[in-house]
Amino acid sequence: MRKAWPLWLGIVLLGGVGTSFRLLKSYLVVVDAGHGGKDPGASGKVYKEKDITLAVARRLAALLEKDPHFRVRLTRDDDTFVELNRRADTANKLHADFFVSIHCNANPKKDIYGSETYALGEHKSQENLSVVMRENSAILLEEGYQRTYEGFDPNSEEAYIIFSLMQHAFLKQSLRLARRIEDNMAQLTRRPSRGVRQ
Repeated sequence: MRKAWPLWLGIVLLGGVGTSFRLLKSYLVVVDAGHGGKDPGASGKVYKEKDITLAVARRLAALLEKDPHFRVRLTRDDDTFVELNRRADTANKLHADFFVSIHCNANPKKDIYGSETYALGEHKSQENLSVVMRENSAILLEEGYQRTYEGFDPNSEEAYIIFSLMQHAFLKQSLRLARRIEDNMAQLTRRPSRGVRQ
């Protein structure tokens, strides 16, 4: 990849599964290629986030499918706009064990590069909250979003509280998984790790 896309980030969520990790023989992973269609995400001179996330999601799905312990579903497999509520609904309807949403950022600072993995939970800094708010602002691109989300504003303080409450129960597991993802990403890509963030 070129310097225009130096900073990879994966937003990792664990689905609402009450079953212990070790008891499951096969895990269902829903892989979400962030953005798509009319929502390009972060854009550089050459690349658009929606294209990179789709390519990475497909590669991740192919890798996971080689392991008999994983079954994989993608939220999108082409350049289409998928509403945020449909992405979550896909994971919930399938009773997914994991929901991994892939995103990447552009940064004008040439000295910042590497990977970072986010586990959505209680946010420790305004910077991380800003990432969540920005990613969820794609809701505003949906037709009739006011009706669909009953006036929900992803940029409001209330949104922060809702995101925080929804993820609190699975935070410990999410952080453990995020650490493993980040360690593997750094090892495989030989790029510096910028750590796991909330």
